Amino acid sequence: MDFVLTFLGTLPGAITQGLIWGLMAMGVYVTFRVLSVSDLTVDGTLATGGAVCVILIRAGAPVGAAILIAFLTGLLCGLSTAFLHTKWGIPVILAGILTQIALYSVNLRVMASKANASISVDKYSLLISQRYVRETSLRNPLYFLVIFTVLVIGLLYWYFGTESGSALRATGANPRMARAQGINTDFQITLGLMIANGMVALAGALLAQYQGFADVNMGRGAIVIGLAAVIIGEVLTQKFFINFALKLLAVSIGSIVYFLVLQLVLQLGLNTNDLKLISALIVAVFLAVPHFSKRMKMNQNKGGEKNA
Repeated sequence: MDFVLTFLGTLPGAITQGLIWGLMAMGVYVTFRVLSVSDLTVDGTLATGGAVCVILIRAGAPVGAAILIAFLTGLLCGLSTAFLHTKWGIPVILAGILTQIALYSVNLRVMASKANASISVDKYSLLISQRYVRETSLRNPLYFLVIFTVLVIGLLYWYFGTESGSALRATGANPRMARAQGINTDFQITLGLMIANGMVALAGALLAQYQGFADVNMGRGAIVIGLAAVIIGEVLTQKFFINFALKLLAVSIGSIVYFLVLQLVLQLGLNTNDLKLISALIVAVFLAVPHFSKRMKMNQNKGGEKNA
């Protein structure tokens, strides 16, 4: 009984984190599923978004402006990776690694060579804060994050239905055919990487406010969580969520499920030092589900043919 009550007590925090990281995972979805590339820039971009937001708020900037500038900074991070890939011919996965490494130094510069920078909800006006996650008042970050997630999904759904968004999707689906149709694929790849990293930096800005600080290492392993959210969401909803907007919603659901599973595992008493190992195992299990499902269907089909 105590175990159940303790787990229920962690639900608001787990769901809130899931919604924040779900925004980041949508950025991963844009590169991983729409563009069909693996961008590792996100580990650095998340920390950059958090660092920029925190430093601007500490300097007296309005929180809305700080988040917007963090988003624009994320666009530049994506542009850097895209430049290395499209102009210098570096494979996108290596270009992302190079940008990620460079961003570590950038983040230290932004935070004045400090490993972290804190902000308190008592001193600064923040959009969300972990302090209120258990309250039922409007200060609870869950209300804001649910509305914000719906707005972001609606905006992305609208954009990917436009001519520009369709060209981006065509580039990811079949680059050669897209070029044959007169689409500038290099531009579309650049645009996709910028949108993705802008989303990641936006999530970093919200995460920094929620936890009350930005850390130079806060983005470490972000790509794993992002991929986990995408895969988990697809595994759980692939039979029901066909529409593009629903697929984006599935990513957010996958992120929430990931953090709920993580909390459940930690409640079992496992060492927090094993957190990365646990995360990797959760991702591996959900990645393996589609594979084993296909194998089971193939075996069933073979069994049916033999009986026939």
